[in-house]
Amino acid sequence: MERKHEKYDRLLDRAKAYPPVPTAVAHPCDESSLAGAVDAAKLGLIKPILVGPKARIGAAAEKSRINISGFELVDAEHSHDSAAKAVALVREGRAECLMKGSLHTDELMGAVVSREGGLRTARRISHAFVMDVPTYSEVLIISDAAVNIAPSLRDKIDIVQNAIDLARSLGMKEVRVAILSAMETVNPDVPSTIEAAALCKMADRGQITGALLDGPLALDNAINLRAAQIKQITSGVAGRANVLIVPDLEAGNMLAKSLTFMAQADAAGIVLGARVPIILTSRADSVTTRLASCAIASLVAQSRRAQPSKVAA
Repeated sequence: MERKHEKYDRLLDRAKAYPPVPTAVAHPCDESSLAGAVDAAKLGLIKPILVGPKARIGAAAEKSRINISGFELVDAEHSHDSAAKAVALVREGRAECLMKGSLHTDELMGAVVSREGGLRTARRISHAFVMDVPTYSEVLIISDAAVNIAPSLRDKIDIVQNAIDLARSLGMKEVRVAILSAMETVNPDVPSTIEAAALCKMADRGQITGALLDGPLALDNAINLRAAQIKQITSGVAGRANVLIVPDLEAGNMLAKSLTFMAQADAAGIVLGARVPIILTSRADSVTTRLASCAIASLVAQSRRAQPSKVAA
């Protein structure tokens, strides 16, 4: 029996209420990446600009019986050229989102972070999973499990703020951020607990805004109210977090994949901190996950339209 995706459906409905967002799709030269962009366009989430070798895109479309006659094509020589030209469309103001096609992630991100002609801002670039976990009452944001390997405290300030801004864009009325570690007490021998305490104090001082923060918290105390009560942790976050900030990429990757493969969760992904939201999809992603990723990027782009100062933050 196929399970329902009420949380993602709400995001899709929210995104479909807005006009489609012009999106540069870098190197969509296989069925999965091309179908993902076209399916999102059919729902009115994005307006794709297909960037890549025209002959290869055309061959992929013909083989997969995907009609791309209504979409703009920008010719490119190869995958690196596709990434560069897709980024250029953003810099020219012709695209408000960037979407990964069938090229490697590092090829696309190399063009994004290029000091000349890239999409850097003052913010640290970070990745967030927006997860639909069947046993949890709302979507769960996990960051960073894909970009920053061993983030410093300075990096984590931006990782946290990026995640908060994302949550706000998705319509979360109360953003509750748990800074995760292996324990809920500050231990000088465990650096992640010290960083968690510092991040929470920064929020108290207004250096991080838009959310309630608590940490360090172990995972059980962050998402299970009974576990938090047993440990006598009293806060607005403990037991009911909707944003989880992990200590490092390894912990985040294991957490996200554990939820995906052991709890049947879906994991839509987005890269934040650049001039525009970046949709990073995988060939292993389901159609539901691909569409949710596009919906999330659309909502972030719409939020930036409403608050243009964020783009240059």
